[in-house]
Formats: sequence, structure tokens, C-alpha cells
Amino acid sequence: MIHQKLELPGIERIRTRFLELLRERQVSIAEHALTAWESDELEKINGSLASARTLLHQIAGTAGSLGFVELGQEARTVETEIDDHLNGADADLAICPGALIYHMSDFVQLCQTLTAAQPETAQSA
Repeated sequence: MIHQKLELPGIERIRTRFLELLRERQVSIAEHALTAWESDELEKINGSLASARTLLHQIAGTAGSLGFVELGQEARTVETEIDDHLNGADADLAICPGALIYHMSDFVQLCQTLTAAQPETAQSA
């Protein structure tokens, strides 16, 4: 089914736009992670994580249908980890779990690797 979707007219233009947005989103996710990690204010930590979660949700919802299955799965995994933290016992503490930051960093690295490997984004680099 996914192979049929990837053969639709105009899909390359959509994939290219997705990859362009991915470059912007990966920077934003990294900035949100850094803010959450460095802050000692509950609202700033949780707000930054929630903002990153929104971007991850957008990526997860689109990536698989454009042929980036691993990226979509990883985005969903990190999104779920953020949800677990924000809804967990430590959500009212001004802390950001190191493991969560590492997973966000790994996701950003995956984005960088993916966009660097795509010829349609080589001009945007």
C-alpha cells in the first residue's frame, strides 16, 4: 500500500516539502530539548517538552506515508516518552529526565542523517 502512495503524482514535491520542514523542525526540537534541560522552572521545562511533542506528533503523522517509516516510528516513540513524563509522577517537579533528552538528541541526529541522504534536499543544505 505504501508503495502505491509513493507513486502518486506530485508525491516527490510533497516529500521534498516534508524534508524542508523536517530541517526546520529538527532545529526547533533541539532548541526545545536544550531549554528543557537547562531550565529550573517547571513551566519552562514542561512547556518546552510539550512544544517538542507537538512537532514530533506532526512528523510521526506524516513520515510513514511518505516512505520514512523509521523516522515516523522514532518520532512516535519520543512523543510517547514525553507524554509519559508530562503525565507521570514527576510532571510537577522542575526536572527533565536525561534519558528523554538523549532520545530527543538521537531523533535530531536521525533527522540530520535522513535529510543529508536525500538528493532533493541537497540544494537546501
